Amino acid sequence: MVILGLSAFYHDSAAALLVDGRIVAAAEEERFSRKKHDQAFPMQSIEYCLKEGKIRLDEIDAIVFYDKPLLKFDRLLETYFESAPRGLSSFLQAMPLWIKEKIYFKKILRDSFKKFPGKLPPIYFSEHHLSHAASAFYASPYNDAAILCIDGVGEWATTSGWQGFSNEIRPLFEIQFPHSLGLFYSAFTAYLGFKVNSGEYKMMGLAPYGKPEYTELLLRECIHFNADGSYQLNLEYFNFVGTKQMFSKKLPELFQRAPRTENEPLTDFHKNLAASVQKVTEMGVMNLARQMKMLTNQDAITLAGGVALNCVANAVLKESGLFKNVWVQPASGDSGGAMGAALAWYYLEHKGKRIVEPDWQKGSLLGPAFEPYFIKMYLEEMGVQFTEYQNENDINDVISDELIKGSVIGLFRGKMEFGPRALGCRSIIGDPRFPNMQSTMNLKIKKRESFRPFAPAVLKEEVSKHFFWNDRVPAPYMLFTTQVREPKAFPATTHVDGSARLQVVDESIHPRFHKLIKTFFEKSGCPVIINTSFNVRGEPIVCRPSEALNCFMTTDMDVLVLENFLLKKSDQPGIVLKRDWKNAYARD
Repeated sequence: MVILGLSAFYHDSAAALLVDGRIVAAAEEERFSRKKHDQAFPMQSIEYCLKEGKIRLDEIDAIVFYDKPLLKFDRLLETYFESAPRGLSSFLQAMPLWIKEKIYFKKILRDSFKKFPGKLPPIYFSEHHLSHAASAFYASPYNDAAILCIDGVGEWATTSGWQGFSNEIRPLFEIQFPHSLGLFYSAFTAYLGFKVNSGEYKMMGLAPYGKPEYTELLLRECIHFNADGSYQLNLEYFNFVGTKQMFSKKLPELFQRAPRTENEPLTDFHKNLAASVQKVTEMGVMNLARQMKMLTNQDAITLAGGVALNCVANAVLKESGLFKNVWVQPASGDSGGAMGAALAWYYLEHKGKRIVEPDWQKGSLLGPAFEPYFIKMYLEEMGVQFTEYQNENDINDVISDELIKGSVIGLFRGKMEFGPRALGCRSIIGDPRFPNMQSTMNLKIKKRESFRPFAPAVLKEEVSKHFFWNDRVPAPYMLFTTQVREPKAFPATTHVDGSARLQVVDESIHPRFHKLIKTFFEKSGCPVIINTSFNVRGEPIVCRPSEALNCFMTTDMDVLVLENFLLKKSDQPGIVLKRDWKNAYARD
């Protein structure tokens, strides 16, 4: 049974290939197109998945889309009519597209597949939150679990609770648009001058710098929590129709502050408001989790949806002890919906036998890898100086020595990660013991705000010695924060509140990255390295060798590792540095 799952046409388009209930490949379209949060039909992601699975289009049994466009169209129509005449310009802009194209959605999909030879398989549609729920439960290591999905909005649902039994998923409740914890968070993201659908991470990173002194005001004016875990927004303060800012003029009036512009300095007010919104969000997640516990009495809970990427809220849930086990889908956003749609069809329609494994998702290393011979050919063509290592132990020794010297290293090895986190295959790494390493990597490499924290990647066997963490809850995907035992030991990965966004590197899940950190540990006595995504601000994580080389040559990165090839910036001749590296994407 071969199933292709798709997400597209909103943000974070992706494709995922499932064969007999096992994930073969998955990738976001942005990595290939180089358009951040690309919403286009995921042509290149599909091409990769089919190539990786050695599958032709006519060998696929089902193509499953991650939501139901007509239900979404129904929600848009009803919302516009209820809010009229507000949002008229947006309505006039959106409706022709829907009427001409999106109502005939199945035809659009069929036409998009015409590039591929062979007969087109049947096309099915999953509901948005069912796709999230399936990605959270079926990919988890639990045979039975509560399932909580929280995001902005799907068709109508913004929050939903489910219960998973073996290969079945049973719906328990849902909260519908416009009442949305995800949109609540995004509205304040916009108010604080960050970009919606990407700036939420920034607001979460800013929150520890402030005090949650506006929490009571938010609870009194903007959002109300009910005893059953549900909630309502006060819609006088929000505007989710016909505006990009997502809030009404009453919100600035409430705080007596104009919305922050993108380049405006961050003040104590902004920091305190970020802390308050984060606190309220954590309260919302915990209220919902308590209701899930009451309804299911399960020991385990799994999460998906964009709000599930809030690693601070996840940590609050984990530390509460409400559930013994917590598992969060690493691709919790819309891209993971592609995988969830395929899983939902396999188990709920095909009635496939459940596969429960400790690491069903293969460390989320599901994207393309590149053969060394191709990389060597590419480097020679580009005229750069490099050293080739025949033995991985040898190159790990050199990488470790460079880290100890204070070098910032681009690491490009193995399969690209699926989801928004780099986990050691498309990463920038450094030594966390250097106090200035955070600012160096933020300003000179990542070209982003200096307050943004970096994650520590730590050996599983050493984690409890340096972090307040137990191994009962797996943390290989950088989805939980925890407190650092000795914050001064790792200044570059410890946030201002003494926390860190943890990646526990398990040898059974990510043996290659584990081996590198172990080598560094043996040489330095430090079992932790900095791990951040291999990209600069505003660009997707690198996918191909050419993008890695471009990022290396146009930033202050010291060393680049492409599989078994190592490049040092100091070795590159001046003529190479003058090349137009933005156009150096040939041959991949």
